[in-house]
Amino acid sequence: MKRFASTIIVLLILLTVGVGVATAQATWKPNKPITIIVPWGAGGSTDQVTRICAAEMEAALGQKIVIVNQPGASGSVGTKNAMDAPKDGYTWTAGAAADLATYKVQGMLDTDIRTDWNIYLSVANVSVVGVNVATPYKTFQDLLDAFKKKPGQITVATAGQSSAGHIGIEMIRKYTGIDYKHITYDGGAPAVIGCVSGETQATTQLAVEQANMIRGKAIRPLAVMSNTTLNLDGYGEIPPITNWIPDFKAGSNYFGIFIPKGVPQNVIDTVEKVWKDVIFNSQKIKDYAKANGAMFAPSYGKEAQDRAFAYYQPVAWLYYEAGKAKVSPDTVGIPRP
Repeated sequence: MKRFASTIIVLLILLTVGVGVATAQATWKPNKPITIIVPWGAGGSTDQVTRICAAEMEAALGQKIVIVNQPGASGSVGTKNAMDAPKDGYTWTAGAAADLATYKVQGMLDTDIRTDWNIYLSVANVSVVGVNVATPYKTFQDLLDAFKKKPGQITVATAGQSSAGHIGIEMIRKYTGIDYKHITYDGGAPAVIGCVSGETQATTQLAVEQANMIRGKAIRPLAVMSNTTLNLDGYGEIPPITNWIPDFKAGSNYFGIFIPKGVPQNVIDTVEKVWKDVIFNSQKIKDYAKANGAMFAPSYGKEAQDRAFAYYQPVAWLYYEAGKAKVSPDTVGIPRP
């Protein structure tokens, strides 16, 4: 009996030690700063929310997170640099999941969001059709009429091919048959400034990128690319584009932080815990979303992949049908909706 009791005690001790070791192995304690490559210019939608998320995560990780802006080729340059960095967990990237998911379709980057990346989503954004205040366009119908009257002449600022703004104007083109003159910039913020300064007549970048200029009456918002009204803090209501294009369908454009697969598992386990404990409960991100016309929508793992897919699937086919894709989406695992 004594021998049996002793055996049980030894087994319990070993089990306790084993659990302790497993817990220690699952916790990543970074011993140097983490770099997040933002593959777009400073001040844009990716830059904005990534800086807030990084600041929120630093205390939980016990380490500084450094943001490095590396714009170029619609975000593919900075993303590739994150892919090529050592798989030690210290180099991440960020952006719209739809961009990451369609680089391969567009022939920009040979990567697959589902097999090559761990994704951590924070907010969902919507695009706004905004115009320079000196233009004569007072309603979206005015702008639509101008597109039709002057095909290929109305200038539209976006952050480049595959950006949210480019997706937005291409969706309008799909539903209405209009043509436009595409003027590209190295990020959403520069695109918005381009519209404000008069370099372009319109922009279709995200609400979060136009919000301050709208509040400052430097951009006139004509429509939000949604089927519901956007109530923007400090401005008021922006009508939905479905008032003019009833069958217009736009999903939620999710943004987040992306970590290449192949890094140590304890990095992923730790980041998932921090995302769940910190980002899911972040009042700063909630306040940012509310003030700038975004939706607070954190997720990770399969849920994040499923949310992202619901948006990038039709986007990939939009590019293909517009002749802007290098390969058919179904050849890279994205079936037709």
